[in-house]
Amino acid sequence: VEVVRQYALPLSQPGDVLYIAETGLAIMQGRARPISGIRVSPLARLLSRFVTKSKYGVGLRSPYAMQVAIEDVGVFRIILGTLAAAWGKLILRRTGDFYNVAGLSTKMIDAEHTMAIEQYYDCVIPGPVRIAEVCGEITEATGLDACVVDVNDIFYPWVIGGSLAAERFPEVASALTDNPLGQGAECTPMGLLRRLNSP
Repeated sequence: VEVVRQYALPLSQPGDVLYIAETGLAIMQGRARPISGIRVSPLARLLSRFVTKSKYGVGLRSPYAMQVAIEDVGVFRIILGTLAAAWGKLILRRTGDFYNVAGLSTKMIDAEHTMAIEQYYDCVIPGPVRIAEVCGEITEATGLDACVVDVNDIFYPWVIGGSLAAERFPEVASALTDNPLGQGAECTPMGLLRRLNSP
């Protein structure tokens, strides 16, 4: 709330929507975990080998990231998600079942060596927590509608949650397709989305 008050509120106008990058919020919440402090279990090493190799990133193919996922949602949900993924791929010829079962929080985990900001390069960064509550606190303190987003240069933007009405999520996501906060070391964890009048 204090960061928003200091940096975003003075630039805001009535009707603006504050959007916050999920990784930025997770870092502000102290969620970044140096890999030197992550003890990778044999299960995490095993399961990480079965994660589909993708040109889009490492994700849970990293044993460190898989270990964080296990600690975050529990062994049972990870194994259930793995079984659902195997069934989906082999029998139903579809993908995405792992995250549907294990939980979307596992989808937000950023593996080590994927963060462009140097001090977090050797960290696994799980997604933020208390998203609805944080956005509610921001709105109450500043009057700004707020949401947390997952935006990158590969996939369509995703509004994870927020204090604005859920029916506005697609509108916000659509406005962020060009990834205005950037994908490198810009250190811009939030932005203001403003509707402009047609000429």
